[in-house]
Amino acid sequence: MTGLAADILCLKHNPGFGHPECPERYEAVIAGLEEAGLAERLASIPARDATRAELRRVHTSHYLDRTERQIKEGVPELSTGDTMVCEASWDAAVRAAGLAVSAVDAVMAGRVENAFCAVRPPGHHATPDRGMGFCIFNNVAVAARHAQEAHGIQRVLIVDWDVHHGNGTQDVFYEDGSVLFFSTHQWPLYPGTGRRNERGTGAGSGLTINCPLAAGAGRAQVLGAMREELEPAAEMFRPEMVLISAGFDSRAGDPLGGFLLTDGDFAEMTRVVMGIADRHAGGRVISVLEGGYDLAGLGAAAAAHVGALMRLEGVG
Repeated sequence: MTGLAADILCLKHNPGFGHPECPERYEAVIAGLEEAGLAERLASIPARDATRAELRRVHTSHYLDRTERQIKEGVPELSTGDTMVCEASWDAAVRAAGLAVSAVDAVMAGRVENAFCAVRPPGHHATPDRGMGFCIFNNVAVAARHAQEAHGIQRVLIVDWDVHHGNGTQDVFYEDGSVLFFSTHQWPLYPGTGRRNERGTGAGSGLTINCPLAAGAGRAQVLGAMREELEPAAEMFRPEMVLISAGFDSRAGDPLGGFLLTDGDFAEMTRVVMGIADRHAGGRVISVLEGGYDLAGLGAAAAAHVGALMRLEGVG
């Protein structure tokens, strides 16, 4: 069974009128699952906040203290960068990270085989000491560290197919030999990282795999990179858990990207990742929502992705 980690508190984060990372994104994802007839077939994963200790596995205490203070003081933008916030953003971000942690717990307990986390704000641009883009906490990194430290998982694979490079996730694990980070992303595009020669250092040397692609890339290029680069690396790495930074701004028609992926492509990409998890990780996959800013496209792509997680035939 596939689990859904979602909570209406994620609606409370509002970066401001006209901002692409709007509360309606959450509603679009849930509506997409409902319209596809999937929502009622998903197991509900309990919502909770991430603890300060769980957040500190990824983020510095100084960043957490400063960010909480600034948000609760009512600043419109974090001082660390270009992240717009409102007074409810701290609560929403803590809940988003907590939902990802709760999904890890549910999968590890065997209550669900895999899970999709419909969360916002997204997270993959957040570094240990800096909020960036639309991100406050790095939800997928918090989930990975929780799997390792609370459940004894030794090797984690993170697959990021957002149209933007997950610079924050890369930063967290760049010198870490226990996490394989794979990213397809449009180049050049915000945040300007993710070159092929960024491969990790120290114990993490060779465990960062960046596949920058030009605008106009679609199924052939993205799925080709997954089959030619991700699958061989994963066979050598043998992950015990697989996490997905599921960004749907790589879908055709998204206003912030130039990729041409279809709903069917997201379903097939999901199957590739699940194949890796089936071979090495007992099927354990946790997918965490990142980008996706065309509301109708976001709902349809998320439904195709979740349908593939559910192992339904003919999705996408």
